[in-house]
Amino acid sequence: MSPTTDEQPTVAILTPGPFNSAYFEHAFLAQQMGVELVEGQDLFVQDEHVYMRTTRGPQRLHVIYRRLDDDYIDPLVFRKDSMLGVPGLFGAYRAGNVTLANAVGTGIADDKSLYPFVPDMIRFYLSEEPILSNVPTYQLRKPDDLQYALDHMAELVIKEVHGAGGYGMLVGPASTTAERADFPERILADPASHIAQPTLALSPPARLLSMRGDRAAPHRSASVRVVRQDREHVPGRADAGRAARGFAGRQQQPGRRDQGHLGAGSLTMLCRTANELYWMARHIERAENTGMPAGRDHRMSLLPDQVVEPGLG
Repeated sequence: MSPTTDEQPTVAILTPGPFNSAYFEHAFLAQQMGVELVEGQDLFVQDEHVYMRTTRGPQRLHVIYRRLDDDYIDPLVFRKDSMLGVPGLFGAYRAGNVTLANAVGTGIADDKSLYPFVPDMIRFYLSEEPILSNVPTYQLRKPDDLQYALDHMAELVIKEVHGAGGYGMLVGPASTTAERADFPERILADPASHIAQPTLALSPPARLLSMRGDRAAPHRSASVRVVRQDREHVPGRADAGRAARGFAGRQQQPGRRDQGHLGAGSLTMLCRTANELYWMARHIERAENTGMPAGRDHRMSLLPDQVVEPGLG
């Protein structure tokens, strides 16, 4: 997919960063593909070519697999307030100097209004019957489905078809009377932009508890992503939040910390990575320098107040 054959192509995955709920997947893909995992701040455009900021100077980037929504990839063309994209990226793409593996517009498949048609797509394109059944989905652009959703709001999860991050939705069983009273107005303003689904009845797995107030209670969970590489199991926690709440949505997860490592023998790295490694080492050194006197003072405090010399008193 490289736009040129004159040099060894460089490939990277463009991620919004570690605060994105799918960051674990981005890091895992980059590791398995053997490519750089970059954020917008790691890239810049010059003369309609895209470059990475590395410890050895600018390095041209030829192919980008982006995990960033269309609206955020270039503030000069799309959302002007985006801090996640790269100014000038779209210009370089139009000039043919960089390839976007997933071109602008491919996000149409993320539209939740397509979800009810997936079984039919499988039958049409693959000539097979779906193995797993879809979650029953009400398309509120249909009058009958709309009326059902309005009559059973307390039992359903209602979402915007193009929404993300758990925003703009109503979780009926967890909603208040006031929330359910206000939501019909939003739905009726644009029924085609909403779908409704029942909540999932999930069984709590054995020996998995969570704290509710001051007591432990069974924790509901539907999916745990486990990646096996040789004999090392790395659990992925991106699905835990949606499973615990009983509906299919994958953002607004509980806090988590995913980690990566610099491959052995790497001589070039992103400037951001080098900067973070430098400051990590500095902070470790400072912590050690602070901890040593603190440990000494602690041991001194354990000594008796008065020390009696042998042979005296």
